[in-house]
Amino acid sequence: MAGVRHLYIHLPFCAHRCGYCDFVTLVGKHGQHERYVEALLVELQLERARLAGHVETVFLGGGTPTFTRTSALAQLLAALPDAAETTVEANPETMTVQLAAMLREVGVTRVSLGAQSFQPHQLDVLERRAGPDDVRRAVHTLRDVGFDNVSLDLLYGIPGQTPSDLESDLAEALSLAPEHLSYYELEAKAGTRFTHAWGAELERQAEAMEGYFEQVVERLVGAGYRWYETANFCVSPEGVGGRDLRARHNLGYWRARDYLGLGIGAVSTVAGARWRNATSLGGYLEALERGALPPRNVETLDDETRARERLMLGLRLDEPLELDLSLERALDQSELDRLCSRGLIDVAGSRGRNRFIRLTERGRPLGGGVTAAVLA
Repeated sequence: MAGVRHLYIHLPFCAHRCGYCDFVTLVGKHGQHERYVEALLVELQLERARLAGHVETVFLGGGTPTFTRTSALAQLLAALPDAAETTVEANPETMTVQLAAMLREVGVTRVSLGAQSFQPHQLDVLERRAGPDDVRRAVHTLRDVGFDNVSLDLLYGIPGQTPSDLESDLAEALSLAPEHLSYYELEAKAGTRFTHAWGAELERQAEAMEGYFEQVVERLVGAGYRWYETANFCVSPEGVGGRDLRARHNLGYWRARDYLGLGIGAVSTVAGARWRNATSLGGYLEALERGALPPRNVETLDDETRARERLMLGLRLDEPLELDLSLERALDQSELDRLCSRGLIDVAGSRGRNRFIRLTERGRPLGGGVTAAVLA
């Protein structure tokens, strides 16, 4: 085995749990930050043999990684393997000059800011702590210390949002000239307090999602961004001296590459197996403090499952996906022919050799439905 080239680190701590969030998060826990980082470093040592000699990407997600005590975060980052791309997620209100400088000094190359919206009333609905000025200040702070790869995460379909609100958010985001934008449909999980509070409005917004999505794509592509994945956009290489500013870590997921995840709730997919660490902080710390791997659930992925996942993920990208025999078997050929005739899927090459598939410009806005239809 060549070794895993993509490493994910989960830092679960947050100042507050937003109502729509379903990630593995822990509020506060200041006294546990250093202990958790020490446990992460033990898990890294126990799993290091799975990693390639050269790691391509490292991604610190959460939670709010930059809510972790700065000294503990610096200790963690200094111990991680060097990578071509090291990304840290951050909430805007946590970004200080000192923190930005530390991230830069320890080799972080990319920061992803959770802006979500620039409209104060929508930020209130989302229960976000940061205001619009915090987002702007965070971007300028990162620029001042030399970061030249900044991403903004935003949402559409927020309760109360209108097309004009969305246009204002797009204009505000573009005014900050980020190298990368992730624009996600708000998904509130059934049974959460958010759905209880906003259920009727969420149903109304569901009917508007297609229009919002088209508005996002049209505006960002019109501004010169490459729509390279269903919800992700980056500055075209021509505008930045030929640099490819796609999120390389996430490209690893979409291309169905192996990845290793560390921390509570973290998922790994390696050599045909997938496991998820248990979400209990106590169980995680106890295991690693005695030098054992944390509790985890493991499943074996059969060839059919792996092929279907490769298709579902690969068709999210704007680049063609090469069809090998396992992917061919995962396709419904009659449905594929029908979707090709309707101009929703494009297939090039001869079957069984150098055959490629991708969604067309017409098919991409309908991506999930088209992909589901073409799977055998």
